[in-house]
Amino acid sequence: MIHHDHIVVLDFGSQYTQLIARRIREMGVYCEILPYWKSIDEITRRKPRGIILSGGPRSVYEPGAPLPDPKLLESNIPILGICYGMQALVQVMGGTVARASQKEFGPSTLEVKRRNPLFRGLRRRARVWMSHSDYVARLPKGWTVIARTETCPFAAAHDATGRIFGVQFHPEVSHTHSGTKVLRNFTVGICRAPTTWSMESFVSETIRWIREKVGEENVICALSGGVDSSVTAVLVSRAVGKKLTCVFVDNGLLRKNEDEAVRFLAKKARLKVRYIRAAGRFLSKLRGITNPEVKRQIIGREFIRVFEESMPRKSRPKFLAQGTLYPDVIESVSLRGPSATIKSHHNVGGLPRRMKLRLIEPLRELFKDEVREVGRLLGIPKAILGRHPFPGPGLAIRIIGEVTRSRLATLREVDWIVIDELTRAGLYEEIWQAFAVLLPVRSVGVMGDRRTYESVIAIRAVTSRDGMTADWARIPHNVLERIATRIVNTVGQVNRVVYDITSKPPGTIEWE
Repeated sequence: MIHHDHIVVLDFGSQYTQLIARRIREMGVYCEILPYWKSIDEITRRKPRGIILSGGPRSVYEPGAPLPDPKLLESNIPILGICYGMQALVQVMGGTVARASQKEFGPSTLEVKRRNPLFRGLRRRARVWMSHSDYVARLPKGWTVIARTETCPFAAAHDATGRIFGVQFHPEVSHTHSGTKVLRNFTVGICRAPTTWSMESFVSETIRWIREKVGEENVICALSGGVDSSVTAVLVSRAVGKKLTCVFVDNGLLRKNEDEAVRFLAKKARLKVRYIRAAGRFLSKLRGITNPEVKRQIIGREFIRVFEESMPRKSRPKFLAQGTLYPDVIESVSLRGPSATIKSHHNVGGLPRRMKLRLIEPLRELFKDEVREVGRLLGIPKAILGRHPFPGPGLAIRIIGEVTRSRLATLREVDWIVIDELTRAGLYEEIWQAFAVLLPVRSVGVMGDRRTYESVIAIRAVTSRDGMTADWARIPHNVLERIATRIVNTVGQVNRVVYDITSKPPGTIEWE
């Protein structure tokens, strides 16, 4: 779907690019991320109210460094450059960017030098977050400095027209005080973007879009019992009714009692569901495979094959609905810009290039918390919407190394214990995602005066808002103790439990 009267973020490779979009959407303004190399025609065709240039890891003076199309600067669209984005504007417009004598990563005090609509409502001094090793040494002709820091003489500036702005700091991060106000001043104040983006409008527009796209054809939907696939199924059902058939594939890689969640949703939402048992088939394909990317690709391809083979000859579906989210697309393949590919998502990087089914991904533009809000509007039970995210490849990517029936059985039981103990402690809803990982190492232990040599389990639990960044959950020690004790005492193949205290970044939430 193409949106108008919104904000476009041009991605120059920053890991904060998605956070910029997230902040703007929180204001009720739709925001879309595009790669920096999109042509001026493609950008203006979308009729954006404003354009933001993201940060990036490069230096603008390096050969081949990504730079905006100069024609973009000739348009009448307001532009805001953030960090590298500011430096790119300065470079293209004739200023000078140089290597800083001292890198600046962390908090700094911004001093506003003159009144400006970008800083309307801000105090003269504000705490901001810096992350740069280059700086603007000389502004382009006609530019005016509007703020500085102790080490950065041009921390914010604008051109002679008052339409193009640049800030060296990151207003999108929570460490920048009043950063959201700066973004609001630009998007709502300077760009006059309408604050009409809401999940209510998304639901109505998406239902209409699905009806137009599908027409009289039938749709098949992968239903796993997780939040994303559940919301997708109910949303598509609202659009096409009986033309939708949901398929639950038990691939042997699911959590304990997963089919119960699917049956519960099907009854509540009156969904037509077909149940397919295919564990042996998937495990056979995964035999001997240890590379996580290969695992994802095998599982993605096999899902499509199962669907295509299970489709009825009469009223054969033409569309496949999937619960792909915005972070899935961003982390899987760098489709929207030079941001690093983190991992392929089974819905994105794992699908075969030639499919008989056409894809419908109604949640592709949404972050996780937005998806949950859509689910609430659709009346999906809280028991479904409150579930922790579960990866499409399932337990296969939580088993480091080869996937076997015995290792799956071990991990499935351990995972159940982790979730059960967090629920009993009243912590489940406070945590974004919690799970266990089966490591490919064995550990020496002592149980009942006997030497043991068994598997090691890592527990992973994080807090987050949208999954793009995450912090490790500070689970009370007594709860961790109960989890570890119960695992070692009841799961015979495990004799050691460790806890992962890595945040995202630098780590990802999943291990593979």
